[in-house]
Amino acid sequence: MSDLPQGVLPDHLIEAMIAAGHITLDMPAAPDQVQPASLDLRLGRRAYRVRASFLPGDAATLAERLPLFAMHEIDLGPGAVLEKGCVYLVPLMEGLALPADISAVANAKSSTGRLDLFTRLITDRGTEFDRIDAGYTGPLYAEISPRSFSVLARPGMRLNQIRFRRGQALIDDTGLRALHDSVGLVDGPAHIDGGLGFSVDLRRGGGRLIGYRAKPHTGLIDLERIGHYAIDDFWEPVHAQDGRIILDPGAFYILVSREAVHVPPDCAAEMAPYLAMVGEFRVHYAGFFDPGFGHEGAGGKGSRGVLEVRCHEAPFALEHGQIVGRLVYEHMAARPARLYGADLKSNYQGQGLKLSKHFKAG
Repeated sequence: MSDLPQGVLPDHLIEAMIAAGHITLDMPAAPDQVQPASLDLRLGRRAYRVRASFLPGDAATLAERLPLFAMHEIDLGPGAVLEKGCVYLVPLMEGLALPADISAVANAKSSTGRLDLFTRLITDRGTEFDRIDAGYTGPLYAEISPRSFSVLARPGMRLNQIRFRRGQALIDDTGLRALHDSVGLVDGPAHIDGGLGFSVDLRRGGGRLIGYRAKPHTGLIDLERIGHYAIDDFWEPVHAQDGRIILDPGAFYILVSREAVHVPPDCAAEMAPYLAMVGEFRVHYAGFFDPGFGHEGAGGKGSRGVLEVRCHEAPFALEHGQIVGRLVYEHMAARPARLYGADLKSNYQGQGLKLSKHFKAG
């Protein structure tokens, strides 16, 4: 792939990687597994309950380190409960034999993040989560830690996704300003500093619902059941007072951005890591925005960013319009054959405040 332009690889080049054996599959790919700028990763049949999260380190494979932490093995075949507050490792159906000029990054899928189902990718000899060096050859594993709800999981389910890039793809602030002037990345002033800043909407008009907070003691969520669960069984409504809410330590919230976001067809975006200077909370555990997200030609006309928020050590007062994170934009190596929301089923195109697809419409 040395003749490719630099940038994030689109769907048809991911399919070419599968055909060339750079992505290995235990089972044939599902029809919709390749997304516009990423590949969904599927759970294998086995899972391991482990006593702590860990990384193999640069001198060991995960299989070599696993006996130090594994408590018991679980067969996901008939469906198995992954319990809230526990940590699991699951070998994935996909593996990699990356070319020397292709690296990768992983992130939780949108529905995974909105369930507070903390999911990260691990590789052999890995020294950090979710980052895969160019040229990596070996298996892939998902670390899964349900934080708010216990879930029922089965083989083939897709909780995280992987994105491939060649060379330098990042669009710097100068490029972002030019892109905003050209196509409009948000529906208002663009706050650009190390990426495109976004803020929280706590004034959705006339005392309307501004978010949800996960209830602490709920039933089980079967990840295969779409549009099945009553919102009130799992979530408390959140209303702001004078454009302000106080986040409780340890609680998990679903909020929404004030800005409608636009990702042009020749770009991809990723939510940048939380910065401690913003406040004692974390925003957005699931961070990929595909080409066409919020794009008018793909049925979006701007889509709000759903914010998955957890407060840490101390209560924190969150104000309407407060900047809580930033989107980092990247060039695509080529335009995808399919855009988010236009040519494939997309649960969150044109979204506002929205829970995961497992819940009935409010």
